[in-house]
Amino acid sequence: DTFAEKRDVFSTNVEVPIGSGSGYIWDTSGHIVTNFHVVQSAKSAQVAILTPSGSSGNGKSMTPLYTSVRPGALGSSGSTVLKDFTRSVYKAKVVGVDPTKDIAVLKVDDVPIRELRPIEVGTSTGLRVGQGSLAIGNPFGLDHTLTTGVISGIGREVKSPIGRPISNVIQTDAAINPGNSGGPLLDSSGKMIGMATAIFSPSGASAGVGFAIPSDTVKSIAGMLIQNGQIIRPLLGVSILDSKNARQALGITKGILILEVKPGTPAAQAGLRGLKRTDSGIIEIGDIV
Repeated sequence: DTFAEKRDVFSTNVEVPIGSGSGYIWDTSGHIVTNFHVVQSAKSAQVAILTPSGSSGNGKSMTPLYTSVRPGALGSSGSTVLKDFTRSVYKAKVVGVDPTKDIAVLKVDDVPIRELRPIEVGTSTGLRVGQGSLAIGNPFGLDHTLTTGVISGIGREVKSPIGRPISNVIQTDAAINPGNSGGPLLDSSGKMIGMATAIFSPSGASAGVGFAIPSDTVKSIAGMLIQNGQIIRPLLGVSILDSKNARQALGITKGILILEVKPGTPAAQAGLRGLKRTDSGIIEIGDIV
């Protein structure tokens, strides 16, 4: 399941309608990248892929879970074939997730390499407002839908499913609706520059304000999830005094006072010292950085 964030006309409340998500093939090993909130509450996952009809790939005969389509979704008269391509559904497993960036990596097995066509990943560095953008996804269950628009803004910020801010987000007016979550945002040359993640709308449908996680962020997070199955972030290992009044009471006008240093952390190994109270009750100020 997936959700689309929508901002109420009169408040900042976020609502969570139910739908189905999108994603894209990352590599020939069968990794699929999508949003974390697409798989957040899922007990199992299935991935629909357009595969060349009659393709044998690595020589093995692979049977998908099923091949089906809603009438008119891909071909005329409900055909599952579109220009020698068939929509096949495979089981997938979650490799790793990063809720803070709303990114997840899945993996499909037993799919011939020939049928896996990884997306061409571009860079989100140097994007300009006004340049063309294309969104591909599964809005309202209408699979393989393409919408076009322009980049409306850069450097935006949206909240992740756990409430942490995601920075440097791309804003586009290409129609993004519930179900587009996890789908790629492309530039005019067909390279991925972002991943659709949220919309701001009073109705829950596209109002021309959609947001995509930049591809440079996706590359970094997806690579780490594929390699380690989890996100490993740098840890300093200190807690700090961030109260302005408390700093003034202690006579600290510049820098940050370290309150505590966690044992075994890089800060402890560097010899940093935190605030300490002596046996006589006197407070000894530690390092100020």
